[in-house]
Amino acid sequence: MVRVHNQRVRPDLLYVASGWSTLVTDVRGRIGGTDPQGFFARNTRVLSRERIEVAGRSPVPFSTANVRGHAQLSYAELGDREQLPSRAAYLLIERFVGPGLRTRLTVVSYAAGPMRCPLRLGFEADFADTSEAETGRRLQHGAVDAAWDPAAGELRLTYRRDDLDRAVAVRVTGDAPVGYAGGAFTVDLTVPPGGSARVDVLVEPVFDGQRLAAPDAGYDEPGDPAARARARLAGELTRLHSSNFDVTAAWRCAVADLSVLPLGEPAGPTAPIAGLPIYQEIFGRDTMTSSWQALLAGPTMLADSLRLNAAHLGRRLDDWRDEEPGKPLHEARQGPVSVLGLNPFDRYYGDWSTAPDFLVFLGQYLAWTGDLDTVRELLPTARRALGWIERYGDPDGDGFLEYHCRSRGGLKNQGWKDSDTAIVDEHGQVVPNPIATSELQAYWYAGLRHAAVVFTLTGHPARGAALLARARALRRRFHQAYWLAERGCYAMALGPDKRPVRSTNSNDGHLLATGIVPRRAAARVAERLLAPDMFSGWGVRTLSADHPAYNPFSYHRGSVWPVEAGTIGLGLARYGCWPQLHRLAEGMFSAAGLFTEHRLPEVLSGLPRDADHPHPGVYPDSCSPQAWSASAVVALVQALLALRPAAPLRTVLIDPHLPDWLPDLRLEGLRVGRATVDLTVRRRRGGRISVTTRGDRLMVARRAPRQAVSRPRQP
Repeated sequence: MVRVHNQRVRPDLLYVASGWSTLVTDVRGRIGGTDPQGFFARNTRVLSRERIEVAGRSPVPFSTANVRGHAQLSYAELGDREQLPSRAAYLLIERFVGPGLRTRLTVVSYAAGPMRCPLRLGFEADFADTSEAETGRRLQHGAVDAAWDPAAGELRLTYRRDDLDRAVAVRVTGDAPVGYAGGAFTVDLTVPPGGSARVDVLVEPVFDGQRLAAPDAGYDEPGDPAARARARLAGELTRLHSSNFDVTAAWRCAVADLSVLPLGEPAGPTAPIAGLPIYQEIFGRDTMTSSWQALLAGPTMLADSLRLNAAHLGRRLDDWRDEEPGKPLHEARQGPVSVLGLNPFDRYYGDWSTAPDFLVFLGQYLAWTGDLDTVRELLPTARRALGWIERYGDPDGDGFLEYHCRSRGGLKNQGWKDSDTAIVDEHGQVVPNPIATSELQAYWYAGLRHAAVVFTLTGHPARGAALLARARALRRRFHQAYWLAERGCYAMALGPDKRPVRSTNSNDGHLLATGIVPRRAAARVAERLLAPDMFSGWGVRTLSADHPAYNPFSYHRGSVWPVEAGTIGLGLARYGCWPQLHRLAEGMFSAAGLFTEHRLPEVLSGLPRDADHPHPGVYPDSCSPQAWSASAVVALVQALLALRPAAPLRTVLIDPHLPDWLPDLRLEGLRVGRATVDLTVRRRRGGRISVTTRGDRLMVARRAPRQAVSRPRQP
């Protein structure tokens, strides 16, 4: 099969982001007035078109690249580079994204004499929502007034709606006087021989009377909260080295992406956004999942993600927002469509998985850090999440969590696969609500177990014992109700009639990760996940290729999600299913090698890896970077090491099984509790694996996972 390199997601666009702000340009760094280009602040497009003219001509950049996630640099040619004596001149366009946007235009001359370079700069805003710019369909409209204030030297573009207070102020400062005429800024620059001259364009949104400042110029981090969070993560995340280039490059890209995606929210500054360009928002489940999968790289993101979720629990009954007391937030956007109430996503709670996830990840955070102070701080949230599950999570009281949607603008499906057509029966028909998907029960089981440990270690052993007993009972009921013995897998869900939805799908990987699968069934489940109809060669399909509803380019009906590879990998390691784990990991790292910078997108297609398909392709609207695709790389490395932390005991359990294609791994700056160590794992002759550590005192014990399968057994 021909190997393809440098595949790009959304190949006609570049994205630069910081916190709640995103700059979307064409590949040359221009904002040309075409959707979805523009500068967006708080999910609102405050700059939809930018016109730059130098001496009456629009410069065309010949080189453009993003720098450190929050900046972009372009070079454009202005003079004749081959003429003698030299008449060469270049325009540098530097963009710096913070709450606002700073664009620095610098003309650099290599000519022997002075050069006159008159600039003309025009700007437009349409105040479209991020979702509107993405789809090209406007749901809300308003006139935009342009007013020039000569005293302030400022152009203000104001959205004329009585129910929305949004505007943007544009200023130009520089090495020459600035004027305004004919709807554009004018600057008559003169560049000295062999010198330079510059102007700065400051685009500052004004929302509800609050002005969002443009950042300082410079590729070092600017001073807004998101920038401080980026700087903190950049210095903390674990480094990886390996003689396998794809693994090393994928890890470096993954931790780099995670370090530039913090939202900068006060409650949890390093908690990441879900992905660019669509999910720049508070996204409870995605934020925690990304941070959990990335624990091998560092625990700070998870601590902040838990705090951010704790700060946004539901407080009332609100059908429009699917809100209930104690229910964690699903997502919160700040764009006009949401603020105006055209959808419920200004504060939307329509998800059933976030509450059990919070309990799982709180327990995982404790296992990695031993940080009882933070766990005690979050214990009231754990109690409220448990209370919501017990009161609202199981409406019919059958012992399983089943979701429904009350909001007319909400999500039909409220498990991990949340697209409207994700849950289909074996005939390809959409299953009506209420639905009890299999992975919800698995995360509820794991949530009960982790909550039992958390409550026990914080001084509530009786509560812990009761939760553990409930987990054991749920595990027994689940296998009886969901296991499809003739297929060697579990039902996708129980429908409203309580009958199993007999569609083979990727949820079984989540079941392995939580430990709800009986040891006797694990080998069959693993083999079914890696069967040809489920494993594309790159990853596990969300739905079997033999299913009548299969579509390789759908969102959840046959596509391949890298985030699932991380979770499934941890599940395969939990049960000691090494051949299946090695195939899955090889597929994912090979897929990463096909993309620019080894960056895995949000969703791959489900096309098979064969001679007719030299690359996997992507879901058409994929985000890239995507936080939980990055974290999946980290989780896969953890799975290959079968690394399980026990920070309260200053111990790490490890059972590395490195495949032939991965002879060594070295982790530098690995943090468990208060210890920081370097961990090296190598394959020796005969397949023997050596493990060495250096750094703080930490017990590293070689021990197989408790649920590891020594030989296949029939259920």
